[in-house]
Amino acid sequence: MGDVRREIEAVWRIEGVRIVASLAKVTGDLGLAEDVAQEALVEALSAWPRDGVPITPGAWLTAVAKRRVIDAWRRRSALDDRYAGIARDLPESIDAEWEPIDDDVLRLVFTACHPALSRESQIALTLRVVAGLTTEEIARMLLATVPAVQARITRAKKTLAAAGIPFETPDPAEWKGRLGAVLSVVYMVFTEGYAATAGERWVRPDLADEAIRLGRVVAGLLPREPEALALVALMDFQRARFAARETAAGAPVLLGDQDRSRWDHGQIARASEALRRADAAATARGVGRGAYALQAAIAECHAVAPSLEETDWERIVVLYEVLGRVAPSPMVELNRAAAVSMAVGPAEALVIVDDLERSGALSGSHVIPSVRGELLARLGRQEEARSELRRAAELTANKVQRGVLRAKAAALGSAG
Repeated sequence: MGDVRREIEAVWRIEGVRIVASLAKVTGDLGLAEDVAQEALVEALSAWPRDGVPITPGAWLTAVAKRRVIDAWRRRSALDDRYAGIARDLPESIDAEWEPIDDDVLRLVFTACHPALSRESQIALTLRVVAGLTTEEIARMLLATVPAVQARITRAKKTLAAAGIPFETPDPAEWKGRLGAVLSVVYMVFTEGYAATAGERWVRPDLADEAIRLGRVVAGLLPREPEALALVALMDFQRARFAARETAAGAPVLLGDQDRSRWDHGQIARASEALRRADAAATARGVGRGAYALQAAIAECHAVAPSLEETDWERIVVLYEVLGRVAPSPMVELNRAAAVSMAVGPAEALVIVDDLERSGALSGSHVIPSVRGELLARLGRQEEARSELRRAAELTANKVQRGVLRAKAAALGSAG
């Protein structure tokens, strides 16, 4: 049973978003699509251990979910043209050919980012439906409570259903109006793949690669949009380092300890070219670099540096200062502090972090005590550093990250 459950989880991670997207296309109801997909998963947990895993598990789940759609419409006495159409198209065999359509996922993103929804609801709904993240994971990413995130997702689904918003890619004239939200959620999906907020893995390449794929599609739709091009560059710079970011056993390898020969230098070159094209598009429009272009420029500084010590930290500090004016956020300020610690020293960086903590920003997150612990250790304040690292370990929900923080705290105790 355990092996089958793990296989079901793996199938859902790979196929889940496309199953929901294809069901939403058929039903025109995102909430119903997600509900019947979950019901199909429950049925798989019962049937697959008994009957074996189907040859095409994605097709099996989709066919079962479509039958649940028919049942739901029957219960609602809604035997209209949609019901008749899906009944005609439903294959008799659940092993019929499985043909996921990538564009359905993009339609799902655009639907979830409809202007009828608030920005917070757009992001929460897309992370839940497209990235398949739990409400707990989304709450940690958005620095919100779990009930607040659940309420946003519920309201978003009700709004889409009440407004009769179609499941479709909007007309080209509407793309730009949704571009900011679409880019935001694509990058948040990527960041969850880059550094998972929970679970037993340090990185989730499947999420990161899906985000890059979506980003490339969006950039292809809007090839003159600087920020769409810049986001692709940013994700490529960061994805290029994945092979060196964890050991074969899945343990994290921090930036200073990474074998840079294992970085994908071809992907870094493609990212640099994408950033050049983003800069050219911005120049043609008469604007400066946006938030994603600035972050991509920071990532490029890391990607081309021969070592941690030879990184252009002064340039990174300047780029973070500009980013803080273009798109201010507590995380930008915390990253600036980390760069200042390398360019100037840990004492100056600690002042920034302490001010950030007093402001109440990032309260309840592990990131501030984690950075404080590192800075205090570099300043020789071992007992305080150990306490902060232990506090950070208790706050993180990622098992691998918790282990790293506890090991650092223990090492400081041994050194003391």
